[in-house]
Amino acid sequence: MTLGPLMVDVLGLELSEQERDILRHPLVGGVILFSRNYESPEQVAVLTASIRALREPHLIISVDHEGGRVQRFRKGFTRLPPIGALGKHYMQHPKQTLEYAEKTGWLMAAELRAVGVDFSFAPVLDLDYGVSEIIGDRAFHRDPEAVASMAYAYIQGMKRAWMPAVGKHFPGHGAVEVDSHLGLPVDSRHFEDMIQADILPFSRLCQTELAGIMPAHIVYEQSDSLPAGFSPFWIKEILRDRLGFQGAVLSDDLSMEGAAVMGNSLERAEAALDAGCDMVLVCNKPESVIQVIDGLKVKDDALRHMRLVRLHGRHGMEREELFASQQWKEAANTVLSYAPDPERELI
Repeated sequence: MTLGPLMVDVLGLELSEQERDILRHPLVGGVILFSRNYESPEQVAVLTASIRALREPHLIISVDHEGGRVQRFRKGFTRLPPIGALGKHYMQHPKQTLEYAEKTGWLMAAELRAVGVDFSFAPVLDLDYGVSEIIGDRAFHRDPEAVASMAYAYIQGMKRAWMPAVGKHFPGHGAVEVDSHLGLPVDSRHFEDMIQADILPFSRLCQTELAGIMPAHIVYEQSDSLPAGFSPFWIKEILRDRLGFQGAVLSDDLSMEGAAVMGNSLERAEAALDAGCDMVLVCNKPESVIQVIDGLKVKDDALRHMRLVRLHGRHGMEREELFASQQWKEAANTVLSYAPDPERELI
């Protein structure tokens, strides 16, 4: 059975019978987990195992687990700082910071792989212009060269834990004030200005380091009238043809207000797939999942399936083995050394 182009969510700590039926549907290829799906490491490991058991190859299981404000699993996991903390350290200690970034990427990935999650939507490759509340310290830095360097190191850590990297939000979310969860941001910059700034980290990493990329729900009005996640210009012409990206393109959540301009849930999914997305996220609105499944007409695509299968994680450690390892202890202590947090507990 091939992996379908839909990534959906589930409501609680375990699967309902209706959710099992939905996840078996051939249009579904993945699941994204949220804080509501998490109670403990043991519980979420049972949940991911039940999801994997439904299909072969198993559905891709993902989560947003960047650290800071965006870390869905907390109790029983290392409390990760926002990656902006690495950027602050980089200003004075660039070489040391790259070592810290690599260990942080490994720590994030290893703890998730130990409970059966394939990947986190990470790293954030946006630039911190100081204007976007939704990005802010979720970004490494303002300087694109610094972002590319730290992100490369972070990804090497993820790879060492056998987790694929999915960068976001192409071609750059950091220069707009509007939160695309709440409205449709418009970026008025010219493409020529962005290629040497926001796009640079993506161009540096997309051919060899990134297994997936998530486009932004933002209109870059000097280049196209459509939000990037629905734009053949941005996905096919720039990301695929100009930058040479061969991995999977995954839409941001189609339930966000930044996607509303494209119509209802089915129309949004059709538009994103037509623009070149391999997988579209339909989250937080169960009725939208049903609408898309009932109406979407797509054929099996061997290339899409191949791209999506590469998002499967490999070789996850058992939690007991992970936390007993010197590697974990060193990585956890590294995080504490550059971003101490009185609420963070080492396990």
